[in-house]
Amino acid sequence: MAVKHRKIAAALTLVLALPLGSPAWAQGHDTIPNDMAKCRGSGPAVSITVTDIKSGTGTMRMQLYRATKQDWLAKGRWIYRIQIPARAGSMTFCMPVPQAGNYAIAVRHDVNDNDKTDLTQDGGGMSNNPSINIFNLGKPGVDKAAFSVGNEVKAITIRMRYL
Repeated sequence: MAVKHRKIAAALTLVLALPLGSPAWAQGHDTIPNDMAKCRGSGPAVSITVTDIKSGTGTMRMQLYRATKQDWLAKGRWIYRIQIPARAGSMTFCMPVPQAGNYAIAVRHDVNDNDKTDLTQDGGGMSNNPSINIFNLGKPGVDKAAFSVGNEVKAITIRMRYL
């Protein structure tokens, strides 16, 4: 069990280390509301169901990236961010995308809402739920998390992981 915890800890380090409280202007990108109406139209957008959220405390943060090696999980390279209070169990988000193309999503649950990474409390997840292990230290290649969006609303599910 200790090996499993070390693997998960190493895997989540990068996702959880992404800053929660950075102002949008500092990133040059937009923090947007979770507007589910944008997923009732024709798109392009992604309807994301996040499962296995362990508690209703803290903040959920989701970030959309272009699916390139240069952008994926790189500081300040996200396109849109949604931050809302957490709810235990599952939550649904609507993430519009700028245009049809290839994207990847990272999700973080800041359980105690302190804007810091607490590996023993906070959780994380990524689009396509890639295998995470000690060898990739929480940053699976973009090819593992990437997905394509056309001019539709694409539905995906991301499973949260905690220690």
